[in-house]
Amino acid sequence: MKATTTNTHAAPTMTKTPYYKSIGKEEDVFTHAYNNKLPLLLKGPTGTGKTRFVDYMAHQLNSTLITVSCNEETSSTDLIGRYLIKGAETLWIDGPLTTAVKTGAILYLDEIAEARPDVIVAIHALTDHRKELYIDKLGQTIKAHPDFMLVASFNPGYQKGFKELKPSTRQRFVALSFVYPNLKDEVDILVNETQIDTATAKKLVTIAHKIRNLTELGLTETVSTRLLVDAAKLIGTGLPKRLAVKVGIVEPLTDDEDIITALTDLCDLMI
Repeated sequence: MKATTTNTHAAPTMTKTPYYKSIGKEEDVFTHAYNNKLPLLLKGPTGTGKTRFVDYMAHQLNSTLITVSCNEETSSTDLIGRYLIKGAETLWIDGPLTTAVKTGAILYLDEIAEARPDVIVAIHALTDHRKELYIDKLGQTIKAHPDFMLVASFNPGYQKGFKELKPSTRQRFVALSFVYPNLKDEVDILVNETQIDTATAKKLVTIAHKIRNLTELGLTETVSTRLLVDAAKLIGTGLPKRLAVKVGIVEPLTDDEDIITALTDLCDLMI
């Protein structure tokens, strides 16, 4: 069974560009990496805008984007391709990596450290001067299209031990670190993304910053901008603010009833 989620879309200029607020020079770095045929690694916590950024840049560059959401079962076969039996025929079906290499798309491997080790081996020759893909089952080597770009992301704070990327792999990429935005930028993101009023957006962001500083709770993940957007959307369609915060921010963070109660009480005082 195929163990990846693959989304492919063209990003022509006539389609609406997804909203993205630049925090630093990440747009410049991406563009220069693209022009120099360099692979790019995005590092940072969940929900800091890595995926949205890649989608935005694909539109900016008028490029096709192919996204693969990696998990522990994602293998090189899932990415490269496989033989399928159709009636009396045996057909070769290109995987998302092969398709991107041939057509000059941007391939985004989301959470690459989650994938099996053979995925890293498969992309090695695409991350150095060779810029080629070897397909063992076909005995073919394919030179990457001039417009092909490899982008990968991972969460170094969450993925420990065997899920950590090896230094030899990391050094094949240009790397960008993503962090949660400052208060003003995050408010702007919420207002632009959900059209919520500024006063409510400020309260949601203040809640997020407060919880992010509560390190003693031992949360595996903290409040992401994505969660704030979800809560803002719920509020924008009429759900009571405190309930929206509870189900959109607090509940996704933990299953511990005591922590849920403590966070809910804290949030109720702030909104």
